[in-house]
Parts: sequence; structure tokens; C-alpha cells
Amino acid sequence: MIRLDAVEARVVGSLIEKQLTTPGQYPLTANALVLACNQSSNREPVVSYSEDEVAAALDRLRERKLARFVLPSHGRSVVRYRHVLDEVLGLSQQELALVAVLLLRGRQTVGELRARTERMAAFADLDDVERQLERLAEREEPLVSRLARRPGQKEERWTELLGPGTAETHDDATTDDSGEEVRPAPSTFNDLSAEVAALRGEVSELRAALEALQASLGG
Repeated sequence: MIRLDAVEARVVGSLIEKQLTTPGQYPLTANALVLACNQSSNREPVVSYSEDEVAAALDRLRERKLARFVLPSHGRSVVRYRHVLDEVLGLSQQELALVAVLLLRGRQTVGELRARTERMAAFADLDDVERQLERLAEREEPLVSRLARRPGQKEERWTELLGPGTAETHDDATTDDSGEEVRPAPSTFNDLSAEVAALRGEVSELRAALEALQASLGG
């Protein structure tokens, strides 16, 4: 099973995004990739990775045969970089787009995923998005997972299973007498990482809700 650390996940997600949205500029130069990883839009969380961090992640990905270096040719003067996740995992463009957005923005609802993959791949409707997600979840080695709906949430969300956000599920949660979810206290570094990832997901949800409210009010 492929497991990516935070920098590797951001690098792979950024490469996929640029491949599908700006194919004329792909593969990416090292500078363009750093900018893509650190951009403030369409990213959760926003990061500030150094060139050395991105370069080290690329080296690790190349060693694992998940990325390739493209030598200068046809008028290009610098080395460029491309992912091969679609080749390694046999992913369609739709599946690739969904994995990329989950890597770049964390857990999301089907509606959010359809809106955020609009420039990357075409889906007939929300049911089409869900069918693609279910295919990814039903693979021998699942790439995504449906998260249990938490109290107060109207829609289920999905998370990727490749990056450090894998622990964003709530299978271990219980409820108290009032029906509120009680999450176990973190006792290890991994638990703390999961807690941080969960909080980031909640912030993302609030932002999405605010954007939707502003749009409905014409703001």
C-alpha cells in the first residue's frame, strides 16, 4: 500500500492538479512545483515548504517509482517533474482528480468534491462522483474511505488513504448519554496528528459553509 508523508502528498496532489488543469505547463519545473505546493488557494492546510523539502520529497517519490524527472528537451532548458500515480494505480482521469483534491484539501463531501474537480474532470452528476468514490473505496487496496457522519453533520464526507490524513476516521469514537460524540484522548504523536487533521477538516467545513452563505446572500 502506498503511504505518503505530508510533503509527498502535497507534491503528488499538486502535480496531478497542474497536469489536469494546465497541461501546457506540465511537467512542472522545480520552482513551479514549489509555488503550486505553497499556493494559498485550493489548499488545506496552506503550507510553506522550502525548495529543499520539495526536492527531497521528489527524490523519495522517484525512488519509489511514483514520480519521474523529465530531462530538458524541445526548447526547455531545465529539468521538469511529473507524477506516475495514474500508471502505478491504474486510475482514470475522474479517479485521479478525486484523489488529487482529497490530497490537497482533506476530507470533503460529494458536493464539494464535484465543485472542486470541475476543472480537472467531468462528472455527470453527484451520483457519478459517488460511484467513482465507491470504486476507489472498493479496490483491493482502498484509496479513499467514507467517513461516518458526526452529530450535527448533514452529509457524509470522504477522505483519502494515501497521505497522513488517513487517521481522519472516527471509527473509535463513542457517544455519551446526550448523543454527543466522545473521542478518545490522544496518547501518541500519531494520535495528536490525527487530532490536528480533524480540526483542520472542521475549519475547512466552516469556511465552505461561510462561502455558501455569502454566495446565497449575493456577497
